[in-house]
Amino acid sequence: MKRFFFLTALIAVAISASAELKYVFYFIGDGMGANQVLTSEMYRSALQGEPLGRVQTLMTTFPYSGQAATFSKSNGITDSAAAGTCLATGSKTTNGTLGLNENGDTLTTIAEELKEQGWGVGIMTTVAIDHATPAAFYANVAKRNKYYEIGKQLCDSRFDFFGGAGFHHPEGKHDDKKVNLYRLAEEKGYTIAHGYKEAQALIQADMPASTKPNTELNKLILVQASDDQGAKHGDNLPYAIDRKAGDLTLAQIVETALLFLNDRHERFFMMVEGGMIDYACHANDAATAIGETWDMDEAMRLVYEFYLAHPDETLIVVTADHETGGFALGNSDYTLQLALLQNQRCSAAALSDKFNRLFEEDKKPSWKEIKVLYTENLGLWDRIEVSDEEEEELKDLYKAALHHKAKDNKTMYKTINALSNAGVKLLNKKAKIGWTSGAHTASAVPVFAIGAGAERFTGWHDNTELVPLIRQAIQQK
Repeated sequence: MKRFFFLTALIAVAISASAELKYVFYFIGDGMGANQVLTSEMYRSALQGEPLGRVQTLMTTFPYSGQAATFSKSNGITDSAAAGTCLATGSKTTNGTLGLNENGDTLTTIAEELKEQGWGVGIMTTVAIDHATPAAFYANVAKRNKYYEIGKQLCDSRFDFFGGAGFHHPEGKHDDKKVNLYRLAEEKGYTIAHGYKEAQALIQADMPASTKPNTELNKLILVQASDDQGAKHGDNLPYAIDRKAGDLTLAQIVETALLFLNDRHERFFMMVEGGMIDYACHANDAATAIGETWDMDEAMRLVYEFYLAHPDETLIVVTADHETGGFALGNSDYTLQLALLQNQRCSAAALSDKFNRLFEEDKKPSWKEIKVLYTENLGLWDRIEVSDEEEEELKDLYKAALHHKAKDNKTMYKTINALSNAGVKLLNKKAKIGWTSGAHTASAVPVFAIGAGAERFTGWHDNTELVPLIRQAIQQK
């Protein structure tokens, strides 16, 4: 029996060694530390009545795992530009810099290298396609907020597929004479698909009976469908917790990219970012961060199904650019009450908008109206006990808001109304969740891997090591 298993193992190794790696999937959970992943799993478990267990995400079932340090060339705590550059090139740089080293020299990304070698390349995210992490794979700028310049470099990248919310400032922020980036992208050969249905229709129309695509659709940008919000919608996809029917999702972007790239290329590379995990953690919004973590994991399942069909030719690597928020499981005693988070019905950002509208419609709303918003959206008083002291603190904040003296929470990406911020903070406290920061931290981030060459990703790493490890996996025959 032992001889049988030994021979089987040898055959498996021989097959793996002879197979060529053709498909590389690189998932980056922006702001996703180990506790964001673990809390997401323990929350699902708590909902099923097993508060001491874990309903595992797909990523934590992968056979190989490790951790990576995230400090940048200039700071102990990195920003997404420096971290994204490192994850794309294997070289550290200074905070705020994309695709350049500390001396201003241009760095080459793994995506650019593979494109030169004839691979198809897809870059996708839940935020703007010219945001720091996706931009790190194709742009070279000294300042990450040069969105128009980044967008121009996207159009020149020759990458095959982009998917996300859209461009931050397609017209340019200060110069009306600049060419609209969507029009420029079309001039460079890209077709713009507004929403999942339109993208699917374009791809299906481009596939004759032979299933061989013609050259009419060789570069695609998938952005969310426009609505009455227009350009404002280019910053990010809706949070999973706020999602409505018809909203574009990360899973739909990944599904479209798989179909598009697999029909056109024998080998391809995809970078997939769960960018809104970071946004939620900047707001210290645990329920929303959990939803975004699971949302990226759901998109990953589509790639995992592809891996199962091509196990010896596929590598999936999952990591994060940094941790955001100093997310802690536990804030007082030895208990967790994560199931309480199910009472949150919308993100802190969406609740903030509701409070703002209430004050716009009624300059001096009553405390009763304020309590209704808390109860409907966070379950306070109705499903979650609020002490007299806690109510008085919220009421004092309400009185300050009536006189425009309440201090809103200005995160990196959105200003959260003080009343919304306080309500979500109270719910987090009840769930026994703590936060140390509204910014990034220097915490190590998880690394998970499966497929050809995945064993390289075990153990402790610096984030400079991940791209070289991907290169090694590709170069091994």
